[in-house]
Order: sequence, then structure tokens, then C-alpha cells
Amino acid sequence: MSDIINTQNCIIRSVELEDAEALLEISNSIISEGDYFIIVSEELEKKSSNQLREKIQEVLNNENENLIVAEINEVVVGSIVFRSHNLKRLSHTGTISMSISENYRGMGIGKILIKALLDWAENHPLIEKVSLGVFSTNHRAISLYKSVGFIEEGRKVKEFKINENKYVDDILMYKFV
Repeated sequence: MSDIINTQNCIIRSVELEDAEALLEISNSIISEGDYFIIVSEELEKKSSNQLREKIQEVLNNENENLIVAEINEVVVGSIVFRSHNLKRLSHTGTISMSISENYRGMGIGKILIKALLDWAENHPLIEKVSLGVFSTNHRAISLYKSVGFIEEGRKVKEFKINENKYVDDILMYKFV
């Protein structure tokens, strides 16, 4: 994605290596919230921005993957990544994951990021199916995904154990592009 989209002061663009520190800060913040991330704070392996730069470079080097960021006032506030499969029979599919800084949620940035990623996928010669997993308790995210055409494909019941008495299902969703 080389085009820059400007919607209400939000610029959507391809990731750059220099975005590593901002993306790391967003990830660490979301993990510390503890609500909708598989990893919990005490399991967090402190990654350096150099390690994240290497992961960004891997995505940039793979024409079947993409990482798009949202920027407001020159600050990265969110991202969406599409990771593909290396196996031939799965090469038409991939999984997305999105992160938005807490202060910027509910502003439509997630929807803009998803639409940009779906536009890229629709124009990609191999990609036919975009998938994701979402905590069943993350109602805002589920509503967002449905609003752009994702359909529930299945559910992994009690996939995540939050504490001794609380479990959360993993809802699997997809969209054909």
C-alpha cells in the first residue's frame, strides 16, 4: 500500500521500520489492560524495538503479508497486520490482528484500518479469505468486524481461561474478498 489516505486527520499508510517503537508501546499498553489479549502482563517478554524492526522487515519482505498503520498528528495510534500461510493449500488465506491505542478507540480508526487492509487483500492475486479470532467478550470489536462483512465461522468454547472461574470463547470470523 503506497497510497496515503487522510480521513479526519487520520493518515493510513504502510508501516515503516521507524514505527517499531510506537507499535511496541501500543502492544505493551494493550497487554497491560488485560482484557482482550491472549498474553498477560507477567508473560510479556520485553521485546526491543530492534526485534520488532526485524518482524516489520519480515512483513515488508513478504509480498503476501501487510502491515498498515494509522497515524494522527504524526503519532502512530493503531495498526493492522495480515499474516499469510506458507503452505500451498493455505496460501489463499491469512489472519489479521489489529491494535488501537486506548485513547483512540471508538473514533472509527479500526474501521478505516480494516477497510484499507481488505482493499489490499481484494487486489492481491492470491488472497481469497481473511480470518481473525476475537474474544467473545469483545463486543465492540465483534460489532466492528460484522459491520465490514465478517461472518462468524466457529467458536472455540472456553478457549481462554481468565481466572479460576472465568473462561472466554474464541470467536473465529472470516470474510471472502
